[in-house]
Amino acid sequence: MTRRQPRFSKEEHARLGMTMYEQQVRSQVEAGNCGKIVAIDVETSAFEVAEDTLTASQQLLTRYPDAQIWCVRIGHRGVHRFGLHAMLTDGI
Repeated sequence: MTRRQPRFSKEEHARLGMTMYEQQVRSQVEAGNCGKIVAIDVETSAFEVAEDTLTASQQLLTRYPDAQIWCVRIGHRGVHRFGLHAMLTDGI
């Protein structure tokens, strides 16, 4: 199995991912998908929506095996939640 290599710095990858999400993807996925994950290939702008990052990423990699993936939780600022607030709202 070939290991995929990053082609962008972390900062450039994040910038490309967020720009692509805001300008191209958000309007296509936002309705009815709040809380789901969108995985975006920052080179092709192809994307997949799923309940979790692993599923969305695997679906995208099936179509684009060399994808440079950026994930966003639809309707939220971050993909994952950390800290006491996350524990309280998730019922932990």
